[in-house]
Amino acid sequence: MVQSNGKRQENKRVLITGAARRVGAEIARQLHGAGMDLIIHYRGSRDEAQTLADALNALRPGSAGLVQGDLLKTADLPRLAEDAKAVFGGLDVLVNNASTFYPTPVGQITEQHWDDLMGSNLKAPLFLSQALAPELTARGGCIVNIVDIHALRPLKGYPVYCAAKAGLWMLTQSLARELGPRVRVNGIAPGAILWPEAAENSAPHEDMIQRTALKREGSPADIARTALFLIRDADYITGQVIPVDGGRTVSQ
Repeated sequence: MVQSNGKRQENKRVLITGAARRVGAEIARQLHGAGMDLIIHYRGSRDEAQTLADALNALRPGSAGLVQGDLLKTADLPRLAEDAKAVFGGLDVLVNNASTFYPTPVGQITEQHWDDLMGSNLKAPLFLSQALAPELTARGGCIVNIVDIHALRPLKGYPVYCAAKAGLWMLTQSLARELGPRVRVNGIAPGAILWPEAAENSAPHEDMIQRTALKREGSPADIARTALFLIRDADYITGQVIPVDGGRTVSQ
């Protein structure tokens, strides 16, 4: 394929964690449409992951595969990294998209909450990035972390989640220093995009929308297009986290 700047680009092979549904699935579709081959990671959503892979392979045969793994099992992440590399014989891009999100009001926080939220949002991205660092270094690859604007603007009732995403923001910058010059590491901080489906996530989504400068909800495609830009077109950008939030972070 040819980049917008006229340079020919080798087809990239991309691992997206938590890619079976929602934002992860849209990132997969956008990157696939740009000519990239996709490795769709899932934990329990096998049917949805298979449906997505089948749809992508119908458009371009042999362009999508699956890997399964529980990201909270840190000892298994090197195996997951090897499985992902084996799908196409190599890997160019890691998108750390998988996330857990639910409220943890002070007074009700448990160690299990801490381990789960820190594990999915911070620990897993670190250890999976570490496991894939030699491959990405050899191939001059990149990492994209899906962060959150609440890493900077805490959401009431979600202190552990916000702390985990704040850690991921700094991890993005730190890994850019650690893995440069061969590997670029950037992040995307979504704002009001898709509200989680779980009933316990009762924070006022409409209020968040009204606090944006654009006064409207964004879409998963907004996140996916930003991921495509960071992977394909941003050769001189690293260590940055781009808010995609309709101007929420510049509003009161």
